[in-house]
Amino acid sequence: MLNKYPAWKYILIILILAVGVIYALPNLYGEDPALQVSGTRNTEVSLSTQETIREALSTAGITPRSIALENKQILVRFDNTDDQLKAINIAREILGRDYITALNLASRTPEWLLSVNALPMYLGLDLRGGVHFLMEVDVETAVRQAEERYVSDFRTILREDRIRYTRIDRSSSELGGVEVWFKEADIRSAAEDRINRDYPDLLLESFEEDTAFVLRARLSEKEKTDVRKLALKQNITTLRNRVNELGVAEPVIQQQGIDRVVVQLPGIQDTARAKDVLGATATLEFRLVEEGADVQSALNGRIPAGTRLYSKREGGHELLKNRVMLTGDYIIDASSGIDQQSGGPSVLITLDGKGAKIFSEATGENIKKLMAVVFIEEKIETSEKDGEIVKTKHKLEEVINVARIQDQLSKRFQITGLDSTAEAHNLALLLRAGALAAPIYIVEERTIGPSLGQENIDQGIKSVVIGFAVVLAFMVLWYKGFGLVANFALAFNLVIIIAVLSMLQATLTLPGIAGIVLTVGMAVDANVLIFERIREEIRNGVSPQASIHAGYAKAFSTIADANITTLIAAIILFGFGTGPIKGFAITLSIGIVTSMFTAIMGTRAIVNLMYGGKRIEKISI
Repeated sequence: MLNKYPAWKYILIILILAVGVIYALPNLYGEDPALQVSGTRNTEVSLSTQETIREALSTAGITPRSIALENKQILVRFDNTDDQLKAINIAREILGRDYITALNLASRTPEWLLSVNALPMYLGLDLRGGVHFLMEVDVETAVRQAEERYVSDFRTILREDRIRYTRIDRSSSELGGVEVWFKEADIRSAAEDRINRDYPDLLLESFEEDTAFVLRARLSEKEKTDVRKLALKQNITTLRNRVNELGVAEPVIQQQGIDRVVVQLPGIQDTARAKDVLGATATLEFRLVEEGADVQSALNGRIPAGTRLYSKREGGHELLKNRVMLTGDYIIDASSGIDQQSGGPSVLITLDGKGAKIFSEATGENIKKLMAVVFIEEKIETSEKDGEIVKTKHKLEEVINVARIQDQLSKRFQITGLDSTAEAHNLALLLRAGALAAPIYIVEERTIGPSLGQENIDQGIKSVVIGFAVVLAFMVLWYKGFGLVANFALAFNLVIIIAVLSMLQATLTLPGIAGIVLTVGMAVDANVLIFERIREEIRNGVSPQASIHAGYAKAFSTIADANITTLIAAIILFGFGTGPIKGFAITLSIGIVTSMFTAIMGTRAIVNLMYGGKRIEKISI
């Protein structure tokens, strides 16, 4: 029988429509301006922290919509952004450096939808907003680090050639560089020839100071510029890796000026963790312990030559040798896990070939000696004093692990002594994402709320509504009853597109809205082809039932060809485009697939219910 669907097709269509409605619903509830508070490495938020925040806000005359402790984070919701902005200054003042506070937008999606993982889709910075970081790279530190590497290299090559020196250190002059001190001029000349042979690009100069013969090696201005550029480029790559680890859709990471990077994370929910991961400069250093030294004497100011006093994470202090056995620059992979012996959290580290060779030689020469793992983290804090923004740099250096070298270590090894599995995971993330070539600081942070993109939101919605309304009116006027069927399919299509974007947790941008509008037109185009074919069959004297059947059958190949070619173009746009272009390509691709389903199978189901299996003389088209 013509124009009859089996029951399973109707069930499938109803099921898809129901799922589409459920997963599209979260986008109707909106979001609350919120304040997110989480602990640092040494602290955790608790109910007492929650009460402290509540009392401070009450004293300031701010009444939050709600305040709750969940997933080791405190989330404070507000009715408006004004209260939100006031609250973050209060929270930072009372909590200090022990806690991470960040602005956020918290979804109002009810629990019953969250229970089935129905979440709203992300909106880009041009629509919903997100987090905007302006980060500054300390490129001069990269130059200093390059000079410090030469200190270690010079020690190695001079020892290999048995060239005796009295001291090697970075120059204290404004010009910078590395100074090597000798007792005799002939030895200095031999060292100069040796260094010049391996490092011909360095600028070497000789001079005498007191009774010593000094050789100074400096980077040329061109090399310094190259080091700065490379540091900036490496940091951008590292930030991209870290953002990828955070799982942010369609991030924007780009250079601004000679030493700044813009990072935009559209639609991110866990802004506190993003701030912590992106803003931290974390690396490791492996140093030998000065065994037998009097730590108490060092605390009193009598530090032995060639050593430095470090704080231990668990408390106390440790004297370590100045010479660095290995830095985090050679780490190519890191993963968190559990130490089989102690049962505590650990990080398994993998080195590159050069790092493995260096570490193997260093540990092989020092078997049975104590080695310390030094954790280094640099952050910048922004505070307001007397109406002015004050930025303060903080550098944390602490010993997280001391162990005796039992065997020669090489490419893979693990470190322990971490406080928690969360800390092990974050440290592994930072190390795995790549070492920063130079410290990077957050100099500006903005959470862009809906109000800033409201005009774009309004204009985007307006374009969809107007386009949709005009199409609806045209279809009803031109195709009558069949036009109503097409209109239902269009509405069905919009619901499915939004549902798919929500399920994929894709980021909708203004170009993405343009893709949806284009999809509406393409969906109508498919129905127009079908309906015109039905009209043509009726004009040729074919019965209504046969005309309906022939209209859908004969128009299918034309619709498929048009949509497939457009889909290929969308895939190419997604593959080669970036940012907004990808957003457009995603919505267009999804819309093409869903429009074919709704325009062909969806409308056919309704038409079959209206006319299928019935003796009809005339149809409304």
